[in-house]
Amino acid sequence: MRLPLNQRIAILLHEGTTGTQGKTGLAILRYSEAPIVAVIDKVTAGKSLPELTGIKRDVPIVESVTAALTYKPEVLVIGIAPKGGAVPDDYWIEIKDALKAGMSLVNGLHTPLATMAELNAILKPGQLIWDVRKEPPNLEVASGMARTLPCRRVLTVGTDMAIGKMSTSLELHWAAKLRGWRSKFIATGQTGLMLEGDGIALDAVRVDFAAGAVEQIVMRYGKNYDILHIEGQGSLLHPGSTATLPLIRGSQPTQLVLVHRAGQTHNRNNPHVPIPPLTKVIQMYESVASAGGAFGKVPVVGIALNTAHLNEFAAQEAIAQTTAETGLACTDPVRFGAGLLLDAVMRSEV
Repeated sequence: MRLPLNQRIAILLHEGTTGTQGKTGLAILRYSEAPIVAVIDKVTAGKSLPELTGIKRDVPIVESVTAALTYKPEVLVIGIAPKGGAVPDDYWIEIKDALKAGMSLVNGLHTPLATMAELNAILKPGQLIWDVRKEPPNLEVASGMARTLPCRRVLTVGTDMAIGKMSTSLELHWAAKLRGWRSKFIATGQTGLMLEGDGIALDAVRVDFAAGAVEQIVMRYGKNYDILHIEGQGSLLHPGSTATLPLIRGSQPTQLVLVHRAGQTHNRNNPHVPIPPLTKVIQMYESVASAGGAFGKVPVVGIALNTAHLNEFAAQEAIAQTTAETGLACTDPVRFGAGLLLDAVMRSEV
């Protein structure tokens, strides 16, 4: 499944439009081709979405599902990605109001909703509840077979969670398509799945089969494309993350792109965990990816620098400083395009 392109969508984003938990909804607003008619956020209701987020999409922000009905939405998308992935208490009334109004529901949280009898009792014919985070069927343990593919496999890795790995992969994918490359974006999280329509929700897969799930989808597409852009998850620097290593092992990447938030020195949710100098982070990722030569050399070819919190002058300065520090191509692909990073990918030997 994917977000329907023929139905009007409202995004439930209470406290997420300007907070740290709204990355799913904000990414859909930035990248989806679906008709989005309302954002629901009681904190920022009535304000300008472009002014708050920098996303050039003129969608009204309203205070509730009831207020959003004025715009005749047909689908409600839960747009937050909170720690632990549970449904917040104040979301339940909004979810039920949406279902009672005849809307379908797209749920990217860990809490399964499609099997809840209370919600199913509200559904009318034609209404659906799509729980995005599901483990794919018929999984096996990974074997490293992705190394045999002829295509480039570009994986985004990060210095923290929620800093722009999906956005970087999407920007690289679109840049590659514009140049005529046969390019495929491999979604590995709930937001990417909503946008792309296929992929894996990696954090819903049992850990023993996580690398196998990645390998399975990479092998499915790798023979038919020139380049796969694999959406990164988590970070090897995050004490609670288990997603990055199976992505590395399952995809057997040919190149890595490191994503970092300009100026960030510590893990956002664990301030006792510092982010080492980027040169050290690069060495670490390259070392883990190659496993001492067991899997071959895998270079970090560029830095995707998240500068959303900086003005343009400060962003350019941060990019120049990072380029000088690492000696690698560096840009903010959302702000300035991914061409520079794609050039670095294509220059790198496979």
